[in-house]
Amino acid sequence: MGERTFPELLPGTLYMLILRTLRAGPLHGYAIAKRVKEASQEGLVIEDGSLYPALNRMLVKGWLDAEWGISENHRKARFYRLTPEGRKQLDHEAESFDRLVRAIQLVMRTA
Repeated sequence: MGERTFPELLPGTLYMLILRTLRAGPLHGYAIAKRVKEASQEGLVIEDGSLYPALNRMLVKGWLDAEWGISENHRKARFYRLTPEGRKQLDHEAESFDRLVRAIQLVMRTA
């Protein structure tokens, strides 16, 4: 058996997954990636090289706030939380994703 491969995220879905994960409350980066992996039953993995640049872009866009704190393993970590603008963006991202999935399903059923 070879190494397990994970599906690539569709463009734009990384923001949506991060926003949705933070809807429940503030988390640090590693906890965000872990929660996505667990929630997807290990079907999705967010690599550090994608996660942290996305978090920084989301901070600049005003979708997230961040503050330093101590993680569960007693390390200094940056905790991210949704802003009101981030909640609006999550709604927008989810609606766009649902439209995309419906369109793809139509093509798969009829083409």
